[in-house]
Amino acid sequence: MKYYLIAGEASGDLHASNLMNELKKRDANATFRCWGGDLMKASGGDVVKHYRDLAFMGFAEVLLNLRTILGNLKFCRNDIRNYHPDAIILVDYPGFNLRIAEFAHCEGYRVFYYISPQIWAWKQSRVKKIKAFVDKMFVILPFEKEFYEKHNYAVEFVGHPLLDAIESTKAQHIPTTLTQKLQQDKPVIALLPGSRKQEVSKMLKTMLQVVPNFPDYQFVVAGVHSIGEEFYKKICDGYDVKIVFNATYPLLQSAFAALVTSGTATLETALFGVPEVVCYRANSISYQIARKVIKVKYISLVNLIMDFPVVQELIQHILNRENLTFALQKISEPEIRKKISENYSKLYQRLGGTGASARTAELIFKQMST
Repeated sequence: MKYYLIAGEASGDLHASNLMNELKKRDANATFRCWGGDLMKASGGDVVKHYRDLAFMGFAEVLLNLRTILGNLKFCRNDIRNYHPDAIILVDYPGFNLRIAEFAHCEGYRVFYYISPQIWAWKQSRVKKIKAFVDKMFVILPFEKEFYEKHNYAVEFVGHPLLDAIESTKAQHIPTTLTQKLQQDKPVIALLPGSRKQEVSKMLKTMLQVVPNFPDYQFVVAGVHSIGEEFYKKICDGYDVKIVFNATYPLLQSAFAALVTSGTATLETALFGVPEVVCYRANSISYQIARKVIKVKYISLVNLIMDFPVVQELIQHILNRENLTFALQKISEPEIRKKISENYSKLYQRLGGTGASARTAELIFKQMST
């Protein structure tokens, strides 16, 4: 069968690639055309658009890039018609993918959605589009199934795909390319500033301000190759930090603590058992709009899933050198670390166990076979 997948960011590329691998186990004739990244390409996908050209962060940024976004939508519709897939699999990336879902449904394609848009946080009206245009939704957060049930839409909770990726990494040795960069006598503080240029530029500059306050630790930046080494070096100039690329998981295996930009990385860090401080600062216009429309108590996935503040969140003007320093000192204390570890264990159990990609692939393949 022919599958058309759309993932618009790094995490989507990871989860979509694992899903593709599982689909190939069940469908020997599977072919994939994709919007995604290097991992989807490595899994056999013909990548027609890379996610680095698709990511626009915040309300203001979307408006500034509206012409590009509309052009991408037109290209995608035409590409789907030309490829004529048996199924379309949408992975998160709601602003774009929900428009494609409507188009695909009207054109008669089967539409599956893996990793629900966070409509429980804002734009709950989008559930009407999902009910109308998505044949089956596969959710990865435990509270999402209950949310959709309230709207009379049956979804499948498949567990969180991060569990598979992280368990696989834990079973491997930390690469020597990383260990050679690390000082054995200093604990590692990982800096995860995001995967988009604009957020990396903004967040990394703030994170670096605490480096002089912790001379007994080594700071290591988790870089993304698609952004480019020179970009990171320019921001880090003058600071005693190391930069490693495409080694976030091995870095977290080695980390004592982490400063993490809000997003999927907050959950990844927790699942590796690393105490963290969650950081977020948006364009001021975007943030003011978000405050009015977003309906959640927390900004990190860790706290949202547990429904209480397991990790500290520093947002907008609260995110500064003084508060970052204090928060990092707190998560270095043994009693605080013990409490965080206990809550992380509860988080792991709540996420439904490993096997999300396999369960989703099996459900899609069964539906395609009927």
